[in-house]
Amino acid sequence: MNSKLTYLGVKRVRIAIWISFITASCVSQVSKSIDLSNPEYLKPNIVYILADDMGYGDLSSLNPKSGIQTPNMDKIVEEGMYFTDAHSNSAVCTPTRYGILTGRYAWRSRLKEGVLWGYDPPLIEDNRTTVASFLSDNGYRTACIGKWHLGLGWHAKDTAKPIAKYEWDKVFKEGADSNVDFSKQVNGPNTLGFDYSYIIPSSLDMTPYLYLENEKATELPTAYTSGKSADKDGRGVFWRAGEVAPNFNFHNVLEHLTDKTTDYIKKQKNSKKPFFIYFPLTAPHTPWLPTEAVNGKSNAGRYGDFVTLVDNTVGKVLQALEKSGQAENTLIIVTSDNGSNWTEDDKKEFEHRANYIYRGQKADIYEGGHRIPFIARWPGTIEAGSVSNQVMCTTDLLATLSGIIGKELPNNSGEDSYNMLPALTGNAKEQIRDYTVHHSLNGFFAIRKGPWKFTTLLGSGGFSKPDLIEPEKGNPNATLFNLEEDPKEIQNVYDENPEVVKELLVLLEGAKK
Repeated sequence: MNSKLTYLGVKRVRIAIWISFITASCVSQVSKSIDLSNPEYLKPNIVYILADDMGYGDLSSLNPKSGIQTPNMDKIVEEGMYFTDAHSNSAVCTPTRYGILTGRYAWRSRLKEGVLWGYDPPLIEDNRTTVASFLSDNGYRTACIGKWHLGLGWHAKDTAKPIAKYEWDKVFKEGADSNVDFSKQVNGPNTLGFDYSYIIPSSLDMTPYLYLENEKATELPTAYTSGKSADKDGRGVFWRAGEVAPNFNFHNVLEHLTDKTTDYIKKQKNSKKPFFIYFPLTAPHTPWLPTEAVNGKSNAGRYGDFVTLVDNTVGKVLQALEKSGQAENTLIIVTSDNGSNWTEDDKKEFEHRANYIYRGQKADIYEGGHRIPFIARWPGTIEAGSVSNQVMCTTDLLATLSGIIGKELPNNSGEDSYNMLPALTGNAKEQIRDYTVHHSLNGFFAIRKGPWKFTTLLGSGGFSKPDLIEPEKGNPNATLFNLEEDPKEIQNVYDENPEVVKELLVLLEGAKK
């Protein structure tokens, strides 16, 4: 019998049994409204796991035809909630991370398109309220463990010279070191409100390659890596040449960061304070480096195997929460910073659709660029097996946490953040968001309201070709899609709906002020 069909059959039986049990006896799993005035209300621990380039269609619980089995993330779906219409505020990683931590669209910052590089200065502005500073001010222990990619306040060896100067399309040759004094403490996560941090500076394919604990290098990057090339080493196996710590092992970074996270959870067992962990993963972003334990476990090649490793990571976090006795009062969220980098060539080779039915991929303004998996479990508050059709955005974390702990946000913070707590508890009677703004790698804008999605330019605005299309004479230089009727963004109905176009254009221009 087909192994996937066998798995699905067993899964359905397990779900049916589990639902019967829940219905009969497990009252603690039924959602409820939060009574912040109740003196017995315990602020929950919060674990926010941010996968890197994982698509909506990668999860076997969200995509019936997925070529990957994700039992640990499926467990969260079964015991909690998934959102059908969740979005990253950008189709690439740096701006999404800015949005998650600040509750603001990243185009409000200095970064109007693209991403930061490993030697760039901090993107989050001085004195900006962040998720970490807000929770820390309200009694939480806060930790950031994983990929940072928001810039760091490096110190120069020679202050008369730039931190790093080279062209990214050329090889960073051996001996062409940066001007960074890696022995000095940087401004990074701790400066922005995290009590504890253990990070790599940016993506695992960007120099420099080292770990920093509480803003200090654990080992100086005195060695050199010649990098990897997908042309020589296979699809997805890529990192740039440059400075690397001598004992930095690309192949075990994800597992190392996972161990740091589970150790942190164990240490909080007897703490009287609730904790918040921001755990931004390095995977399944390139380099695709599945371990021996997961090689061949998927039907989506090296990428699928790497997503399997991501699922294992989620499983280890769940186990750590259970073993430490903290699972019952922990809100765990798993999501992604943007869609998957799953190309047309990948689709030809594999039946797997990492971005599910949606058009495009990572970096694009199309749905495949920014529609993401978003799953959450909070026993006793989120109803097990529930689904939300609310349109939500990664910028919504800050306002949602404000709702959860019952503390107002400081003035001039979280301008683009909406409180999604009513959606999580199943108490939202209507759409919470008035509208949502999307942004692509190349700086394309789109705005979503109700079923309508309006994009100001033609083309993907990202990786998919063509990235920019010049309109034919007499045709519109924009798109309008009705996502309820056309979720694959095939039929541009711009000409047929001038009033909708006008309304969305006015909304977008107002949002950009």
